[in-house]
This record gives sequence, structure tokens and C-alpha cells, in this order.
Amino acid sequence: MAVAERPSEPVAEDTFGVDPDVYAKRWLILATLCISLVMIVVAVSSLNVAIPSVQEALDASGTELQWIVDAYALVFAGVLLPAGALGDRFGRKGALQFGLVVFGVAVLIASMADDPGQLVAARVAMGVGAAFIMPATLSIIVNSFPFHERPKAIAIWAAFAGVGGALGPISSGLLLDHFWWGAVFFINVPLVALLLFLSVPVLPRSKNPDGHPLDPIGALLAVGGLVSLVFAVIEGPERGWAGPLTLGGFVVAAALLVAFVLFELRRENPMLDPRLFKLPGFGAGAAAITFAFFSIFGMFFLLTQHLQFVLGYSPLEAGVRVIPNALALVIMAPQAPKFVVRFGVRATMRAGFLLTSLGFALLALATRDTPILLVMVALVCTGTGGAFIMPAASQHVVGSLPLSKAGVGSAVNDVTREVGGALGIAVGGSIVATVYRARDGVGESIGEAIGAARAGGVADPSAMIVAAGDAFNDGTRIAFFMMAALALLGGVVLSRIIPDELPSRQPGLAGG
Repeated sequence: MAVAERPSEPVAEDTFGVDPDVYAKRWLILATLCISLVMIVVAVSSLNVAIPSVQEALDASGTELQWIVDAYALVFAGVLLPAGALGDRFGRKGALQFGLVVFGVAVLIASMADDPGQLVAARVAMGVGAAFIMPATLSIIVNSFPFHERPKAIAIWAAFAGVGGALGPISSGLLLDHFWWGAVFFINVPLVALLLFLSVPVLPRSKNPDGHPLDPIGALLAVGGLVSLVFAVIEGPERGWAGPLTLGGFVVAAALLVAFVLFELRRENPMLDPRLFKLPGFGAGAAAITFAFFSIFGMFFLLTQHLQFVLGYSPLEAGVRVIPNALALVIMAPQAPKFVVRFGVRATMRAGFLLTSLGFALLALATRDTPILLVMVALVCTGTGGAFIMPAASQHVVGSLPLSKAGVGSAVNDVTREVGGALGIAVGGSIVATVYRARDGVGESIGEAIGAARAGGVADPSAMIVAAGDAFNDGTRIAFFMMAALALLGGVVLSRIIPDELPSRQPGLAGG
């Protein structure tokens, strides 16, 4: 007698250790987090194009401009580690939502500032908000994707940083052509509201179940050390490199950062264990990101001023001309994992640093008479170089830690970006300021000189504008050659240290 066949039961999809509900919507999660990342990056890239407009509207000095730009990156970098640790302990989704609220209020205040001090304070608050958002984006991605899909997800995440780099200058230029300078901040308010709305149903909850104690002393030592270091670098040209305040800043920075390392080494559950940097992938990956962003942030800070002050482009025209960097990053970053598979991490990273160095060398050769096409080729080189460096370096940093420490791992990844970026702006800006102020008859900064010339406050306005442009260009040439040399050094040293393959063993899933 025939036996009736039982209806086959559906076979559950293999989610590779990821919660099935999270696995099913992982790409929607990635999209939401990438939008959050774009907003944070736009907050940096849009201001670069707006610097001349801000200087004119608020009558800011060259030093105040550096603080307006660096206050965000500096506080961002200083708060990232404790913010990542708080997200690990109390919940990464909640940390991201808290950061969105702080960021939204801060950009609203920034859009209404009427003096440089108020804008610096608002930028500080923006940095705090961004510090809670950014590590949560990467740590939630790491916890939402199975191990074999993480390199692709992280590469897409890195590419969207390039999207922010492209949207920032264009959106800033368009807004400045039609609205007041504060619109470059106000545009983020509706975006924050959208992200808060999406975060409720889309983003999963995750945290570290071990609940390690917080580390407020370590956080204060790290923040204090970084603030002191950047303060000394920024204030050096104005107060003198051998001045007591500048030297004191360097001494305090060294003392606090050494104290941070010693304190963390003695803690049972440190916020950041310095011994992690002995891991070749973690240490070399963090260093590679620092090198890359030191050059990239410094480049945009100086180049956007060069395009507007020296070459006379409008904010929108300047924004369009820096797009090649971001487009190259967007196009090439998703392809980087394929190059890594075929050629290895070391060869891919070596090529990235070489291209970056070539791009900066071309920028260093540029003058007011150089065809803009050469500048755009240089930007393609730096963007492609960053695309080859960042995804593999980020994967090594976050892949070196277990999922329960994803917040701290992604925070370290982000700290290296922001520390490198803040130092790049500070060092690049200080080199230009030192060279510029060594010239007679051009004032304290190029913005002030051009403003005085246009107001008719000098005998020969045209000669003043040309002299100020030449002095500024001499400073940028030295700064760009320095960045080219650092990129070349990074390629030689780091490509020998970093492991040639991405992490191949999945960390423990506990606490994911």
C-alpha cells in the first residue's frame, strides 16, 4: 500500500549566526546607517567650501577659522572612544539616537551663530553628537552581517563616506549661492528628523552583555591630551612655536597621553587596551587610516581656500571642482575587496599610498596659472588611493576584536580618522599660516587681505590680492609636499607590517 507523502517543511534560511530578523533586513539597516554616515561627513566637507563665506560673515581670523573646522573633528575624536564604550554597554541603537538628537540641536544653533565663538561652541556640540553616531553605524553593521559579507558591507560604508565628501561641496555651493551661510548647517535638521524616524523600526538593538565598567578617567585623559596637542599646533603660528603657551601645550599633551596609556594598561577592563596596537592588523590598520585622513582633511581645508581666494571661484564652482576626489572614492571603494582578494592587502595598500602621494605631489606643483584639469587629476589620484587604503584597513581594525567589543573597535577606527583629520587641518593650516605671515604687507591671513583690498582699504588692491595669493600658494606648496612625503612613508612602512590577508577567523559571536 502506498504511503502518502508528507508535505515538505520549509527549510529555514542559514543566517550564519545572525539573528534571522536582523539578517532579513540587513541591507535596509546598512542603507539607514550609510545615510547617517553621509550626514556626518557632509558636516565636514560642506564647511570646507563655506570657509570664505563664514570668514566674511563673522569676520573670523585665520586661527578662528582653524578652530571652527577643528573643534568638530577634535571633540569628535576625543569623545569617540567613551561613546563607543557607552554604546557597547547600554545599547548601540540608543547611542545613535542620542547622537542624532544632540547633532540636530547643535546644527540648528550653528546656523544662527553671529560670532566665531558661538560657531566654535556649536561645532563642539556637533562633535559630541557625531561621536555617538559614527561608532554605532559601524558596530551595528558588524553585528548585522555574517562574517563573509562584512568586507563588502564595510566597503560600501567607506564608499558612502565618499558620497558625503561629494555631496558636501556641491550642496554647500548651491546653498551659498541662494541662501545665507548658516544654511550649510540648517540643511541637516530635516535629515536628522528623517533618520530618527527610520531608526525606530529599522535598526536592531545590540550591546555587550558583559557590561564592563565605564572609564571616565581614561576618557578625560584622552580628550585632554588630544585637545592640548591640537591647541599647540593651531596656536603655534600666532603665539610663536617657541612661546611658553605653545610649548606648554605640547608638554601637557605628552604628559596626558602618556598618563592615558599607563592608566589603561593597569585597568582590568580598559576603555582602550594599548596592547591591542601590538596586533599587526589592528595597529597597522589604525595607522594607515590616520595617515590617510591626515592628508585628506588637510588637503580639503587648504584646497577649497586656494580655489576661492587664489583662483577666484565661487563656492559652487569650487565645490564642483573637488568632486573628482569623492567620485573616485565612491567608484573604487566597493571594488577594493576584489583587488585585495587578487593581489593581497599589502600590494593594494601600497598602490593606494603611492597614488595618494602622487596626487599631493601634483597639487604641490600647482600655481594660479596651472590648468584646473591637473588639479582634478590629482584629486582622482588621492580619491582612488583612499579607496584602496581605507576598506582593508577598517576591516583589519574591526576584525581584530570580538563582536562584543564592536563599538570600541569601530570607535578606534573612527578615532584614527578624526585624530588624523584634526591634525592634518592643524598642521597643514599652521604650515601655511607660518609661511604666509613671514611675508610683509599681506596681513595675518589671505581672507583678511582680500577683504581689505575689496573694501578699498589699501593703496593698490590688485597688487595686494596677487601678493596674498602668492604667499598663500607658497604655504600650500610646502604643506602638500609634506603630505606627499608622509603618504609615501606610510606606504613603505605600513604595507610591510599589515597582514597580507583580511581576518579569516570569525570572532566569537557572544554579545553580538
